[in-house]
Amino acid sequence: MEDGDQPVPLTTASNEVEAEMIRGLLDSAGIDSMERPHSGGIAPGLVPGGAAEIYVRRSQHEQAKELLEGEFETE
Repeated sequence: MEDGDQPVPLTTASNEVEAEMIRGLLDSAGIDSMERPHSGGIAPGLVPGGAAEIYVRRSQHEQAKELLEGEFETE
């Protein structure tokens, strides 16, 4: 696997609905993504509220970050 194809963390969604919204936005921009449950420091498999980490390819990370920052403004 080439370095640019390595998955890197982008953000953590607080629940499954938010994760699907983020992944849908990324997909619409042609950015590949994946998610995995976020343990939040507790035992693996015990995920409070369904939080999920969103990963993208290293080569698409900057584009994905800019897309999220434009769509989900942070204060």
